[in-house]
Amino acid sequence: MGDVEGEKTNPAAMAAGAGREEGEEHDVADLVGELLEIIDSVGSFGEYRRTQRKESFNLVRRMKLVAPLLEELQDLEYPIPDAAYARLCGLLKAFSAARKLLRCCHDGSKIYLALESEAVMGRFHMVYDRMNQALEGMPYDALVISDEVKEQVELMSLQLRRAKRRIDTQDMELAMDLMVVLSKRDDRNADGAILERLAKKLELQTLPDLRAETMAIKKLIKERCGANADSTQQIMDLLNKFKRVAGVEDSKGLSDVTLPKYLEKCPSLMIPNDFLCPVSLEIMSDPVIVATGQTYERRSIQKWLDAGHRNCPKTRQTLAHLSLAPNYALRNLIMQWCEKNQVELLKRDADQDSDHLEQKEEIPSLVRDLSSIHLDVQRKAVKKIRMLSKENPDNRILIAKHGGIPALVGLIPYPDSKIQEHTVTALLNLSIDERNKRIIAKEGAIPAIIEILKSGTVEAKENSATALFSLSMLEENKVMIGNMNGIPPLVDLLRDGTIRGKKDAATALFNLVLNYGNKARAIDAGIVAPLLNVLCDKNLGMVDEALSIFLLLASHPDGHTAIGQLPFIETVVQLIKEGTPKNKECALSVLLELGTHNSSLVSAALRLGVYEHVCEVEKSGTNRAKRKAKSLFPLINKCKEG
Repeated sequence: MGDVEGEKTNPAAMAAGAGREEGEEHDVADLVGELLEIIDSVGSFGEYRRTQRKESFNLVRRMKLVAPLLEELQDLEYPIPDAAYARLCGLLKAFSAARKLLRCCHDGSKIYLALESEAVMGRFHMVYDRMNQALEGMPYDALVISDEVKEQVELMSLQLRRAKRRIDTQDMELAMDLMVVLSKRDDRNADGAILERLAKKLELQTLPDLRAETMAIKKLIKERCGANADSTQQIMDLLNKFKRVAGVEDSKGLSDVTLPKYLEKCPSLMIPNDFLCPVSLEIMSDPVIVATGQTYERRSIQKWLDAGHRNCPKTRQTLAHLSLAPNYALRNLIMQWCEKNQVELLKRDADQDSDHLEQKEEIPSLVRDLSSIHLDVQRKAVKKIRMLSKENPDNRILIAKHGGIPALVGLIPYPDSKIQEHTVTALLNLSIDERNKRIIAKEGAIPAIIEILKSGTVEAKENSATALFSLSMLEENKVMIGNMNGIPPLVDLLRDGTIRGKKDAATALFNLVLNYGNKARAIDAGIVAPLLNVLCDKNLGMVDEALSIFLLLASHPDGHTAIGQLPFIETVVQLIKEGTPKNKECALSVLLELGTHNSSLVSAALRLGVYEHVCEVEKSGTNRAKRKAKSLFPLINKCKEG
């Protein structure tokens, strides 16, 4: 019987494996087992960094589609052909690269993944290419693989080819925010608002997240061994800005995150999360329990309640009562941990408490003074509110709680340039708080701010533009500003403003034209000519920002004609020829978007000699620029044939 069963062995497989050395079947089993182990391990990673989350899940899904093929190979009772073995070795290299990439997207530096998104996308495309090469030549017939599995793997190969050809859609808002924050412009509260949005998008708002990010950056620097110094410095600068936003001290640059001074002697910064107050992120010295069962530092939750909140900061549930019950059990655990780890809890600075209490008591009086019949009283009050709202988040909440926003909105039309200037800047400061953005819009501030943008002093115009930028972070406010004709005066500031004014106008306009309806409004307002001047003005240093706005406008039907004129095409070709790597990437993106809708623009670029420069970028540009160049070649070839 054994001989009869043996005759069923596949003759093609026997012939293919005739030259194998003894023990090679075991090698195949190990190889297949390792591939399945990699698939299993990447499936257990769980969540990925937000910037690469979609692509990471797509890669894991495609790797899992190979598992049925590997499982069938594992069950074969005869040697596999040499060609199949070679393909499996290639697949192992691809899967190993995929696991390394997915590990980076799982626990690597979030800042690195955002700043180097095009380079990371290039790594995804490299993995897709390797997987496709390994699977395309697999001798399925010789392996006697089931038709169902063969069809599944071939379908996945088709998906890989499409993924390789796909033009990635860059997160334009994220890219622009990074440009603004990393530029050398002066620090202003607009940048604070952008930093808060970036921190939220990258999930770098809490102490544990910042600590993990610091360790990830340390690991990245170690791996780079001194290479990519400029990029590394940008990553460190951005990390330090996020720390400052969160109130974290880190004077040593890349020392372990230290909130602080009371942790300097602590041998380990692995603080149990339960010991940290969810509001202040500090170790709790007087933990108390609220009605929802959550625990907070007494001082932090009391400030929350004093600001008028009646919900739990962590769960957002409404509090059934406002009683605070001491959490003695947790306090004892914290004390034991602090003693063991040589941590002396920070004693609150009495002067700071005194200053905060004084400001807290002063704010209601200042808000009342905004409605005084005496001009000098109003002027002093609005100037002081501008100052108090600039740095302290608690003050922004208190000013709004005591009715400061409607009082300030009422002052905007006042015929006194200093009062106008202080008022619009105070509203800018207050708008950094997410809740205040809605209150400011609801109280009718937007048309009044637009009026100052038209006729105020130079500084008032600049701060009005920045206030509109901050308010336009909410989608409903983007629409409102567009409907209330806020875009034309921003275009005027972009054309006629100071360097600072042009930067403020460009940043606000970028935010606004993320909304589809505002693209047509900006084009109708004549944005193209002044934006082209910004693009050509080397003193401004806003080439990438201007190109990003052009790219948004180019996706609108009205933008194809308005933008696609010869002077603009000449400038784009010049930037593709001799711009910075980022300039070339942005310029190619705009030309590709325009050329997709109007081939004559590609023909115009060809007459200006763009082909040679695109070829050069395709060889040596950034990963994203290379992909844009490759996508442009079919349009170029079509024009040549025509």
